Amino acid sequence: MTAQADPLVIVGGGQSGLAAARAALAAGLRPVVLHAGTEPVGSWPDYYDSLTLFSPARYSALPGMPFAGDPDHHPHRDEVVAYLHRYAATVDAEIRTGVRVAAVHPRADSGFLIHTEAGDQIAAAGVVAASGSFGNPYLPDLPGRGDFTGDLLHVADYHRPGPYSGKRVVVVGAGNSAVQVAHELAAHAHVTLATREPVRFLPQRIGGRDLHHWLRATGADRLPRRILTHLIRHAAVLDAGAYRQAIASGRLARRDMFSAFTPEGVVWSDGTTEAVDTVIFATGYRPDSSYLEPLGALAHGTPRQVDGLSTTHQGLAYVGLEFQRSFASNTLRGVSRDATHVMRALAAHLSGRRRPPRPARVPTSTRGRTAGTPR
Repeated sequence: MTAQADPLVIVGGGQSGLAAARAALAAGLRPVVLHAGTEPVGSWPDYYDSLTLFSPARYSALPGMPFAGDPDHHPHRDEVVAYLHRYAATVDAEIRTGVRVAAVHPRADSGFLIHTEAGDQIAAAGVVAASGSFGNPYLPDLPGRGDFTGDLLHVADYHRPGPYSGKRVVVVGAGNSAVQVAHELAAHAHVTLATREPVRFLPQRIGGRDLHHWLRATGADRLPRRILTHLIRHAAVLDAGAYRQAIASGRLARRDMFSAFTPEGVVWSDGTTEAVDTVIFATGYRPDSSYLEPLGALAHGTPRQVDGLSTTHQGLAYVGLEFQRSFASNTLRGVSRDATHVMRALAAHLSGRRRPPRPARVPTSTRGRTAGTPR
C-alpha cells in the first residue's frame, strides 16, 4: 500500500464518491468519504418521482455489481437509490454521513486541511471533489424575473405533476429532463416547452438495439473531450417516439424562448404576452464545489482542471464532472473510468513518484447541460 499518513478525503458519497473510493482502494490509497446527506446515495432521492435512467440496466452499473432484474429494463430512480445503498456496503472504505464540508485549505507542509460545517478539521494527504452539481442548479437571470408573481423553480425542485394540475406552466429547456418533465405535465396542465432552438432527438433504439449498445460498441462513450465539442453543442433528447410525436401533434406545445417576465407571465419572442402560473427551468447545473474557493482552485466557480486533475494543486482531483474526460463522465456507466484515471495519478503523487506531465492547456470543466441529471 502507498505510504500515506493522512487519508485521501473524498467529498461526496454518491455515485462519483463511491466510484472514487473503490478506485482509491485499488490504487493502494486509504480513502475517507465525507457525505453531507444521511445515506451514501448522492442526490438520487431528490430527483423527480418519475425519473428513470436513459440507459438500460446492463449499461448502467458501477464495476463489480450489476443491477438486479431484466438487464434491458431502465431502472427507476428508487432502484438506483437501493442499488447505491447496496454498492456502498461493498466498498471497504470509511464513509462518514452527515458531514458537510465548508472549506478546504492548503497545509503549510503538504496536503490539505478540511473544515466541516460542524467545526471539525480533518488533515488530508489529498482531496477528491466528487460532490456533483445537484446542489448548484443554474437559473438564468432574465429581465423581470424578480417581478414575476407566479411560481418559479428549477427542475431540481420539481417532484410530481399533481400540484400543477390545471395550471399554465412553461418548462424551459431542450434537454432530456426538460422534455421528460414537460411531457409528463402535459397530461395534467396547460404546458408550453420554451427552447432557443427546435428540440433535437436521438432514437432510443437503432437497428433493434438500444443506443447505448452502439455507444459502447463504437467506442463513442470513451471519446475524449476535445472530440465532443460538436456533440455537446448539439445535444439531443433520447426518445422512443413519444416525445417527438407529442410535439409534432401539438399535445405538447413548443415555442421559441421568451425574452422577459412580466408580473403575471412572460413575453414571447414575437412580443406577445401570456399569463403563466408556473415557470420551471430545466437549465442544468454548475459544479457544487464552492468549498474549494479558499484554495484558489476555481475560476468563476468552475474547477480549474484537465481530465479530472487540478491545474492549481497537486493532490487535488475531481470525479463526476460533466464531460470530464468523455461523454459518460458524470453517469453511472462512465464515472468509474475517470475515477481510475485520477487515482493512478494521485497514488503516484502521494507515494513521491513523479506525477505524469501536466497538459499545457488549462481548460475548465464544461458548463452544466440542459438535461440536468446524471444518468
